[in-house]
Amino acid sequence: MRILVTGASGFVGRHLCQHLRAQDSSAQLFGTCVHSEPFPLDEVSWRVLDLRDALSVRRLLDEVRPDAIFHLAAQASVSDSFADAWGTLENNIRAQLNLLEACVALNLAPRTLIVTSAEIYGRVQPNELPITEDTPLRPANPYSVSKAAQDLLGQQFFYSHALPVLRARPFNHIGAGQNERFVATAFALQIARIEQGLQEPVIRVGNLDALRDFTDVRDVVRAYALLMQHGESGTAYNVASGRSIRIATLLEGLLALSPVDIRVEVDPARLRPVDLPVIAVNCQRLHAATGWQAQIPLETTLRDILADCRQRVQITT
Repeated sequence: MRILVTGASGFVGRHLCQHLRAQDSSAQLFGTCVHSEPFPLDEVSWRVLDLRDALSVRRLLDEVRPDAIFHLAAQASVSDSFADAWGTLENNIRAQLNLLEACVALNLAPRTLIVTSAEIYGRVQPNELPITEDTPLRPANPYSVSKAAQDLLGQQFFYSHALPVLRARPFNHIGAGQNERFVATAFALQIARIEQGLQEPVIRVGNLDALRDFTDVRDVVRAYALLMQHGESGTAYNVASGRSIRIATLLEGLLALSPVDIRVEVDPARLRPVDLPVIAVNCQRLHAATGWQAQIPLETTLRDILADCRQRVQITT
């Protein structure tokens, strides 16, 4: 089995590669990254390239000739997409188009899991909750527009070229190693810095009242692997825990793990231009296809995130 993971050096990519190796030690894993010093995973054969370069992508697929592709590579920050809308659109859409067109040109038909985002649902109406895969797409920021395009491109190549493409629509996923632009890590890094005396005992936050579905990244990559095995080509699948919690609950859980007395203040700079109050998800399609259920308790996830952030702070001091 020859498996290509794009964006393998990223937060989710690292966890996915570790899971795939644990699942099948005989599989040949190939990972792409855009920097010359990828995350040091010995189980991955690294290829450094820019997926926006069509010729480089075609050479990669001709060399690897994968049986399966997990396409994770993307610009994944909503806030960055507002600052550079075209850069986000170009990066996310062109990279995927190059991959799919290379498969067609080389007469390859690997099972391909395209990871889009729950952001593509955008402005969901209260009467449309919980969100199913049939909920209309109403992207509300440049990042979600790019991911909706990826989703539709995957569907188009399934229809037009019979490529066995599946689409995963993950909701919020968190865990050790995530960038501090994302909420749980942003909280945990502030706590870790406060504990080391590197920041005043004040944690600055955005909207704490929003309800979101948070899933441990290790459960998410397990869902991806199961979809690759059992999912139906041409189909989209929501990936989420099925429970909605207030962002305040994340913060309270992290603060409870710290011995330091910390004050909480709202930072207007951390508020999004568009922010939905409630996200609730229906994942019955994923459950029916794979039997997957989220397994890792939120308390375990938060403990692991804070431990990781404490280690990061110690390394940099």
